[in-house]
Amino acid sequence: MAQWTIDGPEQLTFGPVTALDVRIVAGKLNVLASDGPPGLEVSEVESASPLIVTYDEEAGELSVTYKDLTWDGLLGWLRRDKRRSVLTLTVPKTCTVNAGVVTAPAVVAGFERQTQVRSVSGEIVLDGVSGDVSATTVSGDVESRAMAGDLAFKSVSGDLTVADGIPRRLKANTVSGRITADLALRPTGHVTLNSVSGGILVRLPENVEADVAVRSTSGRVVSTFDRLVNQSKPGSQSMSGRLGGGMASLTVTTVSGEVALLKGEKE
Repeated sequence: MAQWTIDGPEQLTFGPVTALDVRIVAGKLNVLASDGPPGLEVSEVESASPLIVTYDEEAGELSVTYKDLTWDGLLGWLRRDKRRSVLTLTVPKTCTVNAGVVTAPAVVAGFERQTQVRSVSGEIVLDGVSGDVSATTVSGDVESRAMAGDLAFKSVSGDLTVADGIPRRLKANTVSGRITADLALRPTGHVTLNSVSGGILVRLPENVEADVAVRSTSGRVVSTFDRLVNQSKPGSQSMSGRLGGGMASLTVTTVSGEVALLKGEKE
């Protein structure tokens, strides 16, 4: 097992990598799928404590973090010193990725197996990531581009934006964050969106085939799909129906958040 301590700009290359674990506080994090040799480029490090890089070639495991920065302790770093680092990691697209940031924005692109990203307030961009994907934030926003596969999203006040998504499963839960999803559902795709007060906007192709169920306790519910039936009564606003031949499913639930379901272009 090899280990490096990094307190300034540095470039490293590695042998085979099948699992990556990276955690930073502030700065910027890029984790990119690449066909070339796995590598790490450190552009900036501003901290009294160095980054620790650990590589186990036999197991294919690469770790980049601070000594005392644990997964469970990410939230506590908002009240501590701001360790800044700017990192770019390139690893194979089949690599398992676990990435954690406190205030740093993170871009994760091109992976196809299992990807997990956690943030306190840093923004997360998932670009062309497929497979089994999980994104958890407190107040950081998450943007997913060209998603294919499964995405589980959870936040307190962070927003979720899904652009050009073709999910197998999409499950999103937020308290006050807004959810905006532009989707082309697979025949077996299942989408479940939940919020307390955050608004939810979903855009589906005009010729989508899906069973739709939308419910809000007090939020307004609107749709541009004529086949959906609206029902309004004290303590419940709902909208449901079958678009096309059904097969896929969309379920949306809020307490006070507004829900809008809009027609997009045909597939």
